[in-house]
Amino acid sequence: MKLCKKLVFGLLLALNLTAGAYAAVVGIPWDKAPIKTNDQASLQNGAKLFVNYCLSCHSASFMRYNKLVDIGLTEQQIKDNLLFTTEKVGDTMKANIDPRQAKAWFGANPPDLTLITRSRAGAGGSGADYIYTLFRSYYRDTSKPTGWNNLAFPNIGMPHPLWQLQGERKPIFEARQEHGHEVQAFTGRWEQVQPGSMTPLQYDQAVGDLVNFLQWMGEPGQNKRVAIGVWVLLFLLMFTFIAWRLNAAYWKDVK
Repeated sequence: MKLCKKLVFGLLLALNLTAGAYAAVVGIPWDKAPIKTNDQASLQNGAKLFVNYCLSCHSASFMRYNKLVDIGLTEQQIKDNLLFTTEKVGDTMKANIDPRQAKAWFGANPPDLTLITRSRAGAGGSGADYIYTLFRSYYRDTSKPTGWNNLAFPNIGMPHPLWQLQGERKPIFEARQEHGHEVQAFTGRWEQVQPGSMTPLQYDQAVGDLVNFLQWMGEPGQNKRVAIGVWVLLFLLMFTFIAWRLNAAYWKDVK
């Protein structure tokens, strides 16, 4: 009897949770990130944005500053534009925030971003698509401790790091019926509440550059790997032709 009551209670709880989920805002699809890891101008701008807006809280502890010479920067440019006073060009990109303070402020330690685009891939697209959508989906929400919320990551603990560039926006929702429940669905339109220092187009380009840098940082040798792969395929194609002609020459007199 007690077991039956527990099962009934569990079923009712599950139904209540389901209803609560349907009453919430419906998730949004991920946008396609404009990834071009061979575009050095984009990567350099992305590196500047990462150091200025992300590195204060998030580390990239598997990446060294001097590795940025691979995207066209000289060590002197790295020292002059991307290093803080106490760091050296051979150091790893570590945040200076105290982990205990970070946990107290945000509820958890900010994750390392070296491999963030590789770790966030899912059914909605690549990890780069997710991060690109995330930075373009923030909106003001005074009910949250940070004052911010996000359509791609509801109840996110991180405040909007680029809000001064983007400004403040308000998503426009509409009520819809799904599976017998009313949900607030995002219409795909935004209302600009306060302008930022960039136009919407400039902001999207800046976010694209930042995500492009994060994608490159997850595998700095990816362009070289792809280039080697192309040459290997060409070699195999040529070798296949030579092997075919040798085989034909070898067996032509055999009856």
